Amino acid sequence: MDRRYPVGKFEVEKAPAPARRAQWIDEIAALPAKFRAAVESLPTGALDRKYREGGWTGRQVVHHTADSHINSYVRFRLALTENGPIVKPYAEAKWAELDDARTLDPAASLDLLEALHTRWVALLRSMDEQQWSRKFYHPELGEQDLVTTVALYAWHGRHHLGHIELLR
Repeated sequence: MDRRYPVGKFEVEKAPAPARRAQWIDEIAALPAKFRAAVESLPTGALDRKYREGGWTGRQVVHHTADSHINSYVRFRLALTENGPIVKPYAEAKWAELDDARTLDPAASLDLLEALHTRWVALLRSMDEQQWSRKFYHPELGEQDLVTTVALYAWHGRHHLGHIELLR
């Protein structure tokens, strides 16, 4: 298994059915509890180990997941309220090196994920077909649609949950 991609690399699904989209939303809804359970089941000291050579510590992974999902939630809101907004990229590797990401108790980001996902999932479940066709522009990735983005973030949660599970 490639420890960089414990659940495999993200693959775009062309024209997924609404039922598939609902599955991804359910995965996003379930992530905070799964993440918390995985973190709480780790042996003492595991959060400060790297899940692979050259990777982040478990603590950094927890904080990164919250950072990334906050950015995605905001991008959804922008895409739903503006026409083709340009979103701001962020230097995720540099964010992971900031002191809070390296040292803060992961409970802060686990609590944040719970609250954030409550809001995000409510928003996702309220979207109609027209809203799912909305897009935003990412300066590094180009035009992004909301259906692919929800699939990406369902995968992103599984991906980093896999990293935490590697620390056992």
